[in-house]
Amino acid sequence: MLLQSPRLVCYNQCMKIDLAALKGKKVCVACSGGRDSVALLHYLSSHGAEWDIAVCAVNCDHGMRPSTSARDSAFVAEFCKRLGVPLAFFRADGFKSEGEAREWRYSCFAEAAERFSAAIATAHHVGDNAETLLFNLARGCALSGACGIARSSVRRGAGLDGRGIVFEIFRPLSDCTRADIDAYVSENALRYVDDETNFSGDYTRNYIRLNVLPELSKVVPGAAENMRRFCDIAAEDERFLCSLAADKCAIYPDVCYIYDCAAMPVFGRAAMRVVRDAFGKRDYCRGHIESLYAMQREKPGKRYRFLGLTAWREEGRIAVERDFAPPEPMPFGLFDGTYCGGKLRISCSAPHDAPGALRLDADKLPPGCVIRPRADGDRFTKFGGGTKSLGDYLTDKKIPARLRARLPVIARGNTIFAVCGVEISELVRVDEGSSRIVYICCAFD
Repeated sequence: MLLQSPRLVCYNQCMKIDLAALKGKKVCVACSGGRDSVALLHYLSSHGAEWDIAVCAVNCDHGMRPSTSARDSAFVAEFCKRLGVPLAFFRADGFKSEGEAREWRYSCFAEAAERFSAAIATAHHVGDNAETLLFNLARGCALSGACGIARSSVRRGAGLDGRGIVFEIFRPLSDCTRADIDAYVSENALRYVDDETNFSGDYTRNYIRLNVLPELSKVVPGAAENMRRFCDIAAEDERFLCSLAADKCAIYPDVCYIYDCAAMPVFGRAAMRVVRDAFGKRDYCRGHIESLYAMQREKPGKRYRFLGLTAWREEGRIAVERDFAPPEPMPFGLFDGTYCGGKLRISCSAPHDAPGALRLDADKLPPGCVIRPRADGDRFTKFGGGTKSLGDYLTDKKIPARLRARLPVIARGNTIFAVCGVEISELVRVDEGSSRIVYICCAFD
């Protein structure tokens, strides 16, 4: 439905928007053609010069409403033309779910942000925030879900071709109510289009918007605005807890650590940084975080496997890594590369950068030796004498359980001649008669 005729005159009596955060930026408005995004685009194009803001726009046709989506995009194109605003347009052939459409839409935003070298501005307002808060609370969200829709954020997303793109998102209408926007649209005689699916109660969010919020506002006047203030307070608390959690974890390419912390709100956020952000496991649940927290009471060596990850209890911390798939054995020989997830170097000359490298007499190795991970039944003759199981030896050496399965060994059958990075066997000790000495360096993150 098209309403009224466009005029490019802007009255500043309805929407109270603080554009200070956008000063000097190029801003790309996500415009669907609906009243909210039309109001935002019109406002920014009218007031942008006052704040040295350059305005452009992006429109995404999801192809999920074949009869009207093309009409809406044509309306946006014409509106941008009248405003003199550059437009990036993207079209898809349709999606099976709203979730898929949303992910595609944000990929389009990433492309537009990169194309225009701009921040993205969306038209989320007080009512949208209240709707999101109620929806999240009903699903049993954590404090982060009670923060509602952030006023601004940095998104690290993928473009349409999968490239990683970092861009800013601002929501200038965060303090504007539905009534504020309607009044602005009316005073400026702005046309807009309506997405007919917004009036269907079949979608949960629509039902909250059309039924729950109006009834709540009757009982508690100003409920949506009050929820906006609550979300701001929750966001402040969340930022503080996250700042504490940042000191309780360490993130490396192959392994991450969560340090002991009695405060579950802090430990939980540190664990989420590791599980969700570092390893990309977004299907985690509260139970996974609670299991990690409970590991603090376990003895070193305790293991917990979940979501393709393995957590190991170590002294004062929990180490988390991706599940380890042991590599195939390879014939013993000179080597410089990655094996068992660590850096392994076997060379004929003493390494200048590793003065503590192990040395062994290669002539004392029997034919058929291989480099492999440890295995059940392995036996090791310690340097200086005495034979015991390799597992007991590594335990005596206080090697963390996480590393025991990863340490490469040089072996024939179950006889171990060297534990790379730890010790060589008495069987291959270098002595005065040794003529072929091999040096071994092994390191893990």
